[in-house]
Amino acid sequence: MQLDTSDLDQYCGKSFGGGQLREPISNTDIRRWVQGMQYPNPLHYDDDYAAASRFGRLVAPQSFMVNCDIGHGSMPSIFGKIPGSHMIFGGDEWWFYGPRAFAGDQITVNRQHLDYRVTETKFAGPTVFGRGDNTHVNQRGEEVSKQRSTSVRYLAEEARKRGFFGEAAPRPTWTPEQLDDLSTRRMAWIRSGLGGESPSFADVDLGTKLPTFPIGPHTVQTFVTEWRSFISVVWGATRDLYADFSGLDAGWLPEMSRDLEAMEIDPALGDGLYAGGSRGHTDSDAAAIIGLPRGYGYGASMGAWALNYVAYWAGDAGFIRHSNIQYRFPPFEDDATLLDGEVVNKEHDTTLGVPIVTVELTMTNQDGAVLAKGPIEVELPE
Repeated sequence: MQLDTSDLDQYCGKSFGGGQLREPISNTDIRRWVQGMQYPNPLHYDDDYAAASRFGRLVAPQSFMVNCDIGHGSMPSIFGKIPGSHMIFGGDEWWFYGPRAFAGDQITVNRQHLDYRVTETKFAGPTVFGRGDNTHVNQRGEEVSKQRSTSVRYLAEEARKRGFFGEAAPRPTWTPEQLDDLSTRRMAWIRSGLGGESPSFADVDLGTKLPTFPIGPHTVQTFVTEWRSFISVVWGATRDLYADFSGLDAGWLPEMSRDLEAMEIDPALGDGLYAGGSRGHTDSDAAAIIGLPRGYGYGASMGAWALNYVAYWAGDAGFIRHSNIQYRFPPFEDDATLLDGEVVNKEHDTTLGVPIVTVELTMTNQDGAVLAKGPIEVELPE
């Protein structure tokens, strides 16, 4: 199988437009987000709790910034046409600059294609890893964050022939005792961060292990709830949705494409979940078309889980400055996801002038397969 990348070079380094949120973000948007990401931190949904916090009101979690974009933040990494291709997320790198997001903020996203490389992978052979940047700016002109997304684009026919994930990701079965154990461990994790107290930089030791955060087992219902927590999938919530987007005609399979004319009359036909590239997340037949054995989770959700996990441990006074998480294996339907972290570095950042603790995050499933991995650098109080 030959993967044609001849159309990609012309877009490298170029900026482009695309969808922007029509209205400022709301408290309901923030609440819906943490509900979809299964992040029960009352700072982001409980008015009374938030009013008594250092913020004095509901504040968006740092993971929320990907919710201010379209396409789960993947758009800048998808550019040029690769006939017969599909894409999954390959990772996210984030920089956070200081401003927090609250209800009433109007976020604008500036986008730029970066580059790509071709690598041989076990699941699809020659595979394109594309990168692009989203910079999030509030109504005061302050840069809130930057997301550098990585897309993995591959030939669906080759992935179907290889059937890699069918062998590597058998569908698990769960006993009542195992489900009870997941629930108990999840409740223990929630209790570990209640109150929002932050560990001090001085009191955190190298080798400190964060409590495990279980999510799942994943179901079609949880995947749909994640999808519906994104503002951009609400009918009419964005303007200029596909304006000046070079990845619109990207060589997608006909079965996974959108009918842009029909969606002007029936928006469900451009929804992405009912019709379009995201169908495979919740439809096993559609998943099979793109070489995956059953419904699977979203890369943007995995990124949010990682940021929320470390932010919860860091408490209300903590602030994530940088993360760089690589996605290695999808969370499939009926799988559970386990997040673990270990403090691997402490330093006073000379550029920022703040104390930084680095947590090495590892995300695995019930079989020990590594779903995601990478460092998250978080500022802690002295």
